[in-house]
Amino acid sequence: MCICVNCRHVQDCMTYYMIQKQHDLIYNNKKVTDNFFVPKETLINININYTNLHTYFDWDLVECLSFTEKPGYWIV
Repeated sequence: MCICVNCRHVQDCMTYYMIQKQHDLIYNNKKVTDNFFVPKETLINININYTNLHTYFDWDLVECLSFTEKPGYWIV
């Protein structure tokens, strides 16, 4: 599971934006040129799943030195 959902920076994080883009889940209208927070030393885990004839990738941020806990901050 992506640790971003409980991070204070999730609304403006460049890495989380990239993960959303990989999942085709861009919910906000923020553009890449807007002021994004760039986290330090992130570790992304990519799980590869096979279903029938399709391959799915699940992107999860599992480590980030900029992580600051604020549970539920992603719900806006």
